[in-house]
Amino acid sequence: MAVRQESHALPGAHLDWEKMPGHWLLARLGKRVLRPGGLELTRAMLDGLDISPRDTVVELAPGLGTTARLALARAPASYVGVERDEAAVASTRRYLRPGRDDCRRGVAANTELPDAFASVLYGEAMLTMQTTPQKEAIVREARRVLRSGGRYGIHELAIAPDDLAVAEKEAIQRELSDAIHVGARPLTVGEWRELLEGAGFRILQTTTAPMHLLHPTRILADEGLAGALRFAANVARTPAAWRRLGEMRSMFRKHEARLCAVMFVAEAVS
Repeated sequence: MAVRQESHALPGAHLDWEKMPGHWLLARLGKRVLRPGGLELTRAMLDGLDISPRDTVVELAPGLGTTARLALARAPASYVGVERDEAAVASTRRYLRPGRDDCRRGVAANTELPDAFASVLYGEAMLTMQTTPQKEAIVREARRVLRSGGRYGIHELAIAPDDLAVAEKEAIQRELSDAIHVGARPLTVGEWRELLEGAGFRILQTTTAPMHLLHPTRILADEGLAGALRFAANVARTPAAWRRLGEMRSMFRKHEARLCAVMFVAEAVS
């Protein structure tokens, strides 16, 4: 039986279940919150960013637009999303205010936005998927786009503890990449901090949370009862997706003590 689809195209919908990246597999099954720390950590990030009607907000890789909708509820002066997936651009555009907001196709390392354009900029669950040079380029671009004193938020996957042996960290990264079918290179909390500070940011807030993306309690908290039931029904009637989900859950359980979600809010200072 086919999975129930939304009226709009979803990112990755053209790919085979066995090949699509894990985050788009979850989206196709009806999961709308795809952040490692769930809605709770996303809301904590938005609280730390303190978005107000004075702010010009930029979001890197908004995906399905879930966080965009929460940010827009805080009534910023304007919002711009920069997203490289065309279907994700269309998804986010459904939540925008005509004449005030925009979501455009582009890449996070080269947004083509003016210098000092934004007072608030954030991105979630996207730096983890980048190589070290790509991470550095994106964070430098964030600093270029932000005004001095502007706030930068990230919400990513992390490895703990900071002094974990390099070989074990690299093994976790390999197994994670194999399970979700996309390169995943989470850093330790300390390494994330160094990345931000090296690009000219001062850390204002750091919060961690368990990596429980596929735990039933987290799914219920993030999706609500109706959404959780819809997700479970879609998984149950799609054998290929069920197998992929099982692989992902097994990997997350295996490394549960070493994986966490982390959120930083930082200030552009130099």
